[in-house]
Amino acid sequence: MTIARDTPPPDPLPDLSRWIRPGDSIVWGQAGGEPEALTRALVAQRAVLGPLTVTVGYSLTETLAPAHADHIRVRSYCASGTNRLLARAGALDILPVPYSWLPKVLGDIDVLMLHLPPARPDGRHDLGLMQEYIAPLIPRARVILAEVNDRMPSVPGLLDIGPDQIDHIVETSRPLRELRLPPPGKTERRIAAHIAGRIEDGSVLQMGLGQLPEAVLGALSQHRDLGIHSGVIGDGVADLTEAGVITNARKTRDRGVTVTGWLLGSRRVYDFAHRDAGLRLCPCTYTHDPAVLSGHDRFVALNSAVEVDLTGQVNAEVAGGRYIGSVGGAAEFLRGAHGSRGGLPIIALPATVARSGASRIVAKLGGPVSTPRSEAGLIVTEHGIADLRGRSLAERRRLMIDIAAPEHRAALDAAEP
Repeated sequence: MTIARDTPPPDPLPDLSRWIRPGDSIVWGQAGGEPEALTRALVAQRAVLGPLTVTVGYSLTETLAPAHADHIRVRSYCASGTNRLLARAGALDILPVPYSWLPKVLGDIDVLMLHLPPARPDGRHDLGLMQEYIAPLIPRARVILAEVNDRMPSVPGLLDIGPDQIDHIVETSRPLRELRLPPPGKTERRIAAHIAGRIEDGSVLQMGLGQLPEAVLGALSQHRDLGIHSGVIGDGVADLTEAGVITNARKTRDRGVTVTGWLLGSRRVYDFAHRDAGLRLCPCTYTHDPAVLSGHDRFVALNSAVEVDLTGQVNAEVAGGRYIGSVGGAAEFLRGAHGSRGGLPIIALPATVARSGASRIVAKLGGPVSTPRSEAGLIVTEHGIADLRGRSLAERRRLMIDIAAPEHRAALDAAEP
């Protein structure tokens, strides 16, 4: 993973003391949606403004650091991206909740910080790279501050915001943060080939973050009329859309439109999304709703894991005693795929840890159960597919051992059930 660096917002930083009070709860957009002109000012002025509670998502900046814990308590639903640095230092408080619950869990907040494109001709602003849990907070914030960046794409969305709803605007012109993934390796390509062979033309795809989901998208170049309904999309969706593979033509819902909650990738996907009528950003209460998801025929939910045990329990949060992932929306997407006619609920992961060679198919999880075995569907490694749907515990055990790395199968077989 490479995080593209950019220049900091121009000085002087805005004085935030007019709007932010000690004890306030503050939320801002994740990844490229972080309004750095505002967040850097917050950190610089924390001694005057604090104590504060800040809730962030997937971060691409190091704006928040462990040293800021003197005045800022940081919460997040994940330890992904640069949040991992905070987690390692014990300076990150995790919200272990399903992704669609975030608007409800965050409740009525004090300050919402947005990173917006310039206003449309009607004077209103699209919400930039995201809607997900941010958009539902707009009517629930006491104060809304916005960085309006002339390099932010204007992406069509279900919700927008008017100038009368914004308390203060800082205008900037700066490059957006990007996430550039390395090309998939041999293991990722083998996993992707297994999955691509199961996906039918006309399927509707959801994919998680990272190298593996992008590898799967890269293996679908010969498919036709695929659709997208996902929590997040990246460069691979842009590539397949422009190649004519993703058309959304057969979707049961939102026909002709790619639906997602936010964008995470390089400038490639940001430019692709700008004013694209075939793309719609929506809140997570819609993108992650199992009732909406199961309404799609052939809905394919593709998510990853840290490890999976022999019964199908999934740990997507902790590795080696460290919090590195999230509860996220995997269980919601898997439930939607289970209910979909022709749906595929998929968890995909390499069979071993790259550096140590330890098995990621395990007899007992080394972390929490992020997704229960009752939601298990297809577990995929480079060694094949274990379809656990309708299988007993004994049957699951055999299927899971068969997709573990060969050098670990005997030890797994000898482990107590």
